[in-house]
Formats: sequence, C-alpha cells, structure tokens
Amino acid sequence: MTVPPAVPPSDSPPVPGPRRRWQAGTLTYTAGGLAVLFCWMLWGDFAWQLKERAAPPVVQLLLRKFQASDFLTGLFLLSLPAAVGLFLGPLISYRSDRHRGRWGRRIPFLLITSPIATLAMCGLAFSPWIGTALHARMGWAPASLHLTVIVVLGLSWTVFEFATVAANAVFGGLINDVVPREVIGRFFGMFRAVSLLAGMLFNFYLIGHAKEHFLPILAGIGLLYGGGVVLMCLRVKEGDYPPPEPPAPGQRPGLVGAVRTYARDCFSRPYYLWVFASMALAQLAFSPVNLFCVYAAESFGLSMSTYGRYLVAAYAGSLLLAYPLGWMADRFHAVRMALGTLAVYAAVMAVGYFGIVGPASFGAVFFAHVLLSGCYFTGAAALGQMLFPKMKFAQFASAGNLILALGNIGFGPAMGLLLDQLGHDYRYTFAAGCLLALLGLLAGVVVYRRWLALGGAAGYAAPE
Repeated sequence: MTVPPAVPPSDSPPVPGPRRRWQAGTLTYTAGGLAVLFCWMLWGDFAWQLKERAAPPVVQLLLRKFQASDFLTGLFLLSLPAAVGLFLGPLISYRSDRHRGRWGRRIPFLLITSPIATLAMCGLAFSPWIGTALHARMGWAPASLHLTVIVVLGLSWTVFEFATVAANAVFGGLINDVVPREVIGRFFGMFRAVSLLAGMLFNFYLIGHAKEHFLPILAGIGLLYGGGVVLMCLRVKEGDYPPPEPPAPGQRPGLVGAVRTYARDCFSRPYYLWVFASMALAQLAFSPVNLFCVYAAESFGLSMSTYGRYLVAAYAGSLLLAYPLGWMADRFHAVRMALGTLAVYAAVMAVGYFGIVGPASFGAVFFAHVLLSGCYFTGAAALGQMLFPKMKFAQFASAGNLILALGNIGFGPAMGLLLDQLGHDYRYTFAAGCLLALLGLLAGVVVYRRWLALGGAAGYAAPE
C-alpha cells in the first residue's frame, strides 16, 4: 500500500471566519464598534441620569425650606413637567421623526437643548439669592419673601423642564435608531446600571449635604450634564434614513395637517391606546411614593443620611439585577417583564399602607419600592422599541408620554391636596401606588393578549 507523503505544516496563519456583525438601519457594527457605541451612549446616559437623580430631590428640599405646601410640591414636580410634555413632547418627536440633516434626526435636538438645561440648573442653584435680591429691589413686604423665592424657583424649573422634555422626546429615539434590536434589552440593562451608579453616587455622597450646599450640587451637576451629552452627540453617529413619507392625499399643510397626521397615526387603533394606557398607569404607579418620599422619610423619623443609605442599598441590589433583567427582556420580552413586576409591586404597596409604623418599617417598604420600580424600568425599558413602529418611534413614544402627562397633571396636585387634608399621612402614597399598579396590570393583560394575537415574540410586527 502506498503511503501518501506527509504534508508539511503551513507557516501562514489560519484564515479567520466571518466576524459577527449587528445591524441597526444602515449602521453596521462589529463587536468592537458595538462596544464603542455602548461606551459613548452610556457616558451620555450617566450625565443624563445624574441630572435626573439630583434635580427633583434637591428642589423638593428647597421648596420645603421656603415653606411650600404639598399641593405646590405636587404642582411643581409632577404637573408642571407633565403640562410641558403635553404640548412640547409631541411637537419635538413629530419633527424629529421627519427631520433629515447632516447630523441626523435626533442629535441636533440634543445639541440645542443640553446647554439650556445646564443654564436652568444654574438658575435653580441661585434662585434663593435671585429671589431675595429681587424682593429687596422691589420693596415688597418681608412676609412674602418666601413666595418670591418660590416663584423664581418655579421659573427656573419651568425652563429646566422645557429642555428636559425636549431632550427626552428624542433621546429614546436615538437609542431606537442606533442600537441593534437583538441587543436592545441588554443595552437598557446597562443603561439601568449606569442610572443606578449615578443614583448611588448622589445619594451616598451628596444628598446628606443638599440642604446646605445645594448651589454647588445643582450647578456642578448641570455643567456635567451639558458637557456629557454634547460630547456623546459629537461621538455617536446616526445612519441614513429613508425620506419621510409624503403627505396623505388631501392633507392640509402646516400645523393643522401635522396634528391630524399625528392623531391618525397614534390614536386611531385601539391596540395602541391600550399600550399607552398600560405604560402610563405603570409609570404613574411609582409616582406617589417618588413624589413625596423625602417628606415621608422625615415624617416617619428617618434622617436624610439614613434615607440616602436605603437608596444606595436598593440601587446596589438593582445594579446586580440590571444586566440579567435586560437579558430576560431580550429572552422573554418586555411585555411579560412588565406584568410580573407590576403584580409584585401592587402587593408590596398594600403591605406598605397597612404595615408602616416607624422608620424601620418605612425603610424596608421604601427599599422594596425602589428595587421593584427599578426592576420595572429595566425589564420594561425596551417596551416601546419592541411594540411601536420603528420609523415613527419618537412620535408613538411621545403619544404614550402625552397620556402619562394628562394623568400627571391632575394627579400631582390632587395627591398633594389629599395629603394636606389628611394631615400629611404619607401612608396614603403607598395606597395610591397599589391602586394604580393594579389598574396598570389589568391594562397590561389586555395588551399581552393582543400582542400574542399579532404574532407574539416570534412573529410580532407593529401595526401601521
């Protein structure tokens, strides 16, 4: 038998196999490119989340410092942002979906609004001095000094919310446009981790000093936010988009035609109305406790330092869960994640209403509230990206926020007025959270059944 000659080993390196690539519209990423995108987007989100974590509690403390009522606190922190979002969010999102420019359709709006938010945060920081100087200059009665400062705070907060609402209307759209759909749940898990890190840093190091040192805290975080988001915008690139759809036959030009198109797209299908209602009720369920948590902690005898430590502990737990929850959203879908979290949250809020008697019990329930709300905002973060039409994502997301805004406009002052009438018994914030979570759960079940009928996880296509 003839033995074939041995083949000498080759000195040339093996030919590598095809590298895995991810697609988002016209954008294509290798693993390295995806990692770079994540780093810049997460940096922008860190700056964003630090601003979101810092501004509301510090403004809460300032309002209490100048003797604002719970009604006014609810009006400032919930109704005013909702009223701004009611009109500005749909306008910005509609224009952003249809904008085509050298910088993309999302980044130009972020570049414009970020410096405005920075200036507004500096205005909040200096509001007590501006209000005092204005009051003295106008020669008003000393008894009305606190009112003057609150008005200046309100004006700065209004500008801040205009910038925040406008940026928020397009930030989610930017994620929708540049992040591949296959990894979007895990991406939001990382976003949640960054948000929690920002919250941990603020609550561990800063919130205990917010009453005395609100000026450097607000101004410093405002500058970090403006610089961080602008840097992200300069480093992240959008892809190419198909031309916006032409006006429908007979559509009137200008604002009237745009409003009709927006309303027809977003509100003509019962399915999306249920989606909007379920998402709005779920997010509103966390508002009662979030809105008055600083006041509730003080009323149950919890110091701000201990309150901050409870938050840090809850954020640490949420941080450990962030990526697994994002993976579960990719694996099992955000609709299922939302339903499970709301069911558990409703039960915990009921325990809170009947079981809180002092600082320890409040701390335990508050810890569970933060952890579970974090589970919802991580596991259901990609709900809009998974359910709304991709090319009109921003306007559908804004329509959902519009429904939420209508609820917030009435709920914030109503909850504050109720608490004023009930002698500031903050256990009722837990009862309200339980009720809203149950309503959101019922609406979510309707969405889940219709989502299954539209193809479910395997074959869902957003109706258009």
